[in-house]
Amino acid sequence: DCRQYTNRSCEECLKNVTCLWCASSRRCMEYPVRRILPPADLCELRSARWGVCWVNFEALIIAMSVVGGTLLIMLGVCCCCCCCKKKSKRQVLGEPDKDDERAAREREKRRVRQEERRAEMKSRHDEIRRKYGTV
Repeated sequence: DCRQYTNRSCEECLKNVTCLWCASSRRCMEYPVRRILPPADLCELRSARWGVCWVNFEALIIAMSVVGGTLLIMLGVCCCCCCCKKKSKRQVLGEPDKDDERAAREREKRRVRQEERRAEMKSRHDEIRRKYGTV
């Protein structure tokens, strides 16, 4: 039972992993396993110790948030780097990506339409020259 370590030391209380030490009240109690964090009416986060005496829950939450955020940012940067590397590798190897292929198709369509218009204009001019006898 964790309560037998009340008013003793944090180290003695935390030898049992099911115990929670409250530094402000010097109480040793069962960790409320149904909740992730101990409720404030049981013990404030800055006074609660679990596992080790030198880290309180408040610092633990902040540290875990910082580490988690850093890992997420690093994961995002790695994903971006991998995508950019793949894209540049494709360009170096001469493999066109979808945007390049689409742009090339559009350029080819414009070129074909322009040639059709030129041929049409040439035939009109030739027809006009024949009509007025300037050929």
